[in-house]
Amino acid sequence: QVQVVESGGGLVQPGGSLTLSCAASGSIYRVNAMGWYRQAPGKERELVADIASGGRINYADSVKGRFTISRDNARNMMYLQMNSLKPEDTAVYYCNADIVSWGTRMNYWGQGTQVTVSS
Repeated sequence: QVQVVESGGGLVQPGGSLTLSCAASGSIYRVNAMGWYRQAPGKERELVADIASGGRINYADSVKGRFTISRDNARNMMYLQMNSLKPEDTAVYYCNADIVSWGTRMNYWGQGTQVTVSS
């Protein structure tokens, strides 16, 4: 069994900061690319940032310069440092991971963590 679990969401004022964490656990042979996605009410899920196992990073234009994605390959963890948060960053944030387990490669989603930016 493989699980992907997010943590770290919450309520923050505009201009504030939050750090999200994503933990992949279970019978993992290898974690390939990992990414953060978000879905606001009434909108489609969108990519926020992703990071390859080798470290190549991609950001959505809307978060460039404000968000920083990172990962710890030894611990199968991924992080999203979010600074200068705006009300439009309010969404459910999901972790996504491409994982090889028992010879099978699958794409896993976490259950999501709510981020609310409001005064």
